[in-house]
Amino acid sequence: MIDVFIHGFLIGISLIVAIGSQNAYILKLGLLKQHIFKAVMFCIISDVLLISVGVLGLGFFIKDNQILINAITIFGIVFLSAYAFLSFKSAFKNESLKIDNEVKTNPVKKIFAMLFMFTFLNPHVYLDTVLLIGGIGANIENDLKIFFILGTSAASAVWFLSLGYFSRLLIPIFKKPITWKILDILIGILMLYIAYSLVDLVKF
Repeated sequence: MIDVFIHGFLIGISLIVAIGSQNAYILKLGLLKQHIFKAVMFCIISDVLLISVGVLGLGFFIKDNQILINAITIFGIVFLSAYAFLSFKSAFKNESLKIDNEVKTNPVKKIFAMLFMFTFLNPHVYLDTVLLIGGIGANIENDLKIFFILGTSAASAVWFLSLGYFSRLLIPIFKKPITWKILDILIGILMLYIAYSLVDLVKF
């Protein structure tokens, strides 16, 4: 049991920690101290759901459904490209957010909407959680699968809680507007890179 849990934790942390659009958004929320707990819980619950789907064998449906993959991928490319544009716009038009007590907090509905798109319109999420992690977990004995799921879920919880709350340690650095500009530019580049990497997934 313990070895399966640890195995799941190590596999989960190795894939989830990879910097992506979802992680970049959580980092930004953590720096702004906006609905961190709710945002982190959304990401953890989403991971648990997707991993469970994969481990229980339903990932093969997505793997063999090219029309669904194409639809998700195209939406993901468009969304990530649009978000990249907004990040560059913020950086070059002095619209980058500042950390102070007067910053207007984004409505939680808007944050959930963004997280939903970063999570469920990103094919990489399905590749990592449903197909890769799920594929590994699907080969584990049925009575031990729950421990594998718990292990990967624990990895997700540790990572997102750390990203959301430990990012506060960087707040003194982000008091400077130039730091926000650099972050916005880096996020924009990251979004474009992820969008570009998705192109190969579209097949007709």
